[in-house]
Amino acid sequence: MKLEICIDSVQGALIAKSSGAYRVELCSNLLEGGITPSFGMVQEVCLFADDLKVYTLIRPRGGDFLYSDEEFEIMQTDICSCGENGCDGVVIGMLNADGTVDKERCRELIETAKGYDMGVTFHRAFDRSNDLFQAMEDVIEIGCERILTSGGYDNAIEGKDVLRQLIEKAGQRIIIMPGAGVTPENAKELIQYTGLQELHGTFRSMYTGKMQYKNPNLSHPEQEYNFWMTDAEKIKKIIHL
Repeated sequence: MKLEICIDSVQGALIAKSSGAYRVELCSNLLEGGITPSFGMVQEVCLFADDLKVYTLIRPRGGDFLYSDEEFEIMQTDICSCGENGCDGVVIGMLNADGTVDKERCRELIETAKGYDMGVTFHRAFDRSNDLFQAMEDVIEIGCERILTSGGYDNAIEGKDVLRQLIEKAGQRIIIMPGAGVTPENAKELIQYTGLQELHGTFRSMYTGKMQYKNPNLSHPEQEYNFWMTDAEKIKKIIHL
């Protein structure tokens, strides 16, 4: 069983590595569901990753997963950058307007990634598809190695029945990796119920920054002085399970 941690900072990668995670999904702006991180962050994380697997999210913006030709070219360029910086893989997902998998353009992204010997995960765009089981067959056909999914629900616990069906139907053809809303408190239930092989989560907590001075003439929203960060203790609890 392998644990993947979704992170949006270099510090998060360091914590995931020291806590025993197998792989990280490297993103930026998790508040918007994650977008492609900066090249600087990708490079820095890959420099110290060692045996920690690094998969980088390829998503040029928030919102839906119906992309323009220009956005598609950005995704191609970002995949090349990831390959040149030593990433182990990338995380992609594109849909057509009718909710089917955009097999043609996804296949092109996968071919680019494989040119750098990188693996490919299909992300939670899968949960926005119009038929999860047909989408799974399409993703298998185009050559992804795993699917990150909550079973078409807001979180993996709500979608556990569908997740179990997907895992059973997938067999050895592709890895179904549950994610979304997974915590140390509900992970055991999800593991036992679905028979999953890989598990995905952010496992974060709120931390207070070290700034002492605060300009009295400005309002101080919480997010300016507090921040979410990967929590080592939560990761260790999951690994213990």
